Amino acid sequence: MNTVKLTNVTKIIKKRTILSNINLTLEKGNIYGLYGRNGSGKTMLIRIISGLILPSSGTVEVFGQRIGKDISFPQSMGLTIENVGFWPRYTGIECLELLASIKHEINTEQIREALKTVGLDPDDKRKYYQYSLGMKQKLAIAQALMENPELILLDEPTNSLDEESVLEVRKILMREKERGALIVIASHNKEDIHQLADKVIMINDGQITKMEEVLK
Repeated sequence: MNTVKLTNVTKIIKKRTILSNINLTLEKGNIYGLYGRNGSGKTMLIRIISGLILPSSGTVEVFGQRIGKDISFPQSMGLTIENVGFWPRYTGIECLELLASIKHEINTEQIREALKTVGLDPDDKRKYYQYSLGMKQKLAIAQALMENPELILLDEPTNSLDEESVLEVRKILMREKERGALIVIASHNKEDIHQLADKVIMINDGQITKMEEVLK
């Protein structure tokens, strides 16, 4: 199965409906952009696809496996969420080496390459707490991509990035797409979404209001 499928997904928190009856099929080899203002439900949708949060009702299937039944989390997933925290007293490469030690799928040289890909120096001795906001964002993206996941979920990936870095992220995502990954980006920045995505999904008040192809 090469799809992520959401069927009648609703999420209610404290009697407030965050997502309402979402039906969506996403296919590998595409970059999808979730666009909506802050509070529209796009971040919740990312978290539900990732398995971090379960829906109140409805089902989420990732590549043929149901979240919360067959699996807890997608088995091959890269994820960034807003305000992700790394170890403040570790260097960038030390942070990624710690995370990579969970699965043991990649070696130090591959981690170094992931850092270089996003424009970070793997030999930089500065600790994470000394990083600029842009550097922290790049480290989060490197973390999401370093194990070549089939599913890539990026929440506000261009926050704190300059225009040149946004273009670099676009090139990186195009390579991931060509590799066959399924990529979902959430952003409140319409310009960034249209620059990064092939297909834009508009979300407003927890509902999908429109889905359109992006003409490049």
